[in-house]
Amino acid sequence: MFESQSNMPSVTNIVFAGLGGQGVIKASDIMADAVFRSGCDIKKSEIHGMSQRGGSVTSDVRFGAHVDSPMIPAGQADFLVVLSPDQVDNNRAMLKPDGVLITPDWIDESKLENRKSLNVSLLGALSAYLPLTAEHWQAAVEAALAPKLHAQNRAAFALGRQSARK
Repeated sequence: MFESQSNMPSVTNIVFAGLGGQGVIKASDIMADAVFRSGCDIKKSEIHGMSQRGGSVTSDVRFGAHVDSPMIPAGQADFLVVLSPDQVDNNRAMLKPDGVLITPDWIDESKLENRKSLNVSLLGALSAYLPLTAEHWQAAVEAALAPKLHAQNRAAFALGRQSARK
């Protein structure tokens, strides 16, 4: 839970972007679940495009004390989390001038047990900037994934969180 509603920004805007099959939607689902568990109002939207053929995929996540719309206006994203480097330029206009861009080069992928955990590792990096409890993050990750994937994704999340703090 947030320490107090007064410490929380009015609305936090996060855009996830990447290519079909990279886990953009899964990452935004986990993010939304962690926020929901914290007791905040949350809205989420997705644009799949040609996702089944490796096309662009984006997902907007907005949360705070009260959120009216699921769509993030251009130039208003506090965070842009990009799973594919070639999607940075396509989505950069969504980010505020003082927003945080989180890209795959934040993560040493050779330390991931499974490359498919990159989305969870980038969530770990994002988590270093958000006032959500470790319990909410862990519960959301585990609720979204099969039990056999829990250990490797806990490690991926921790790697991302460590990477963001460097």
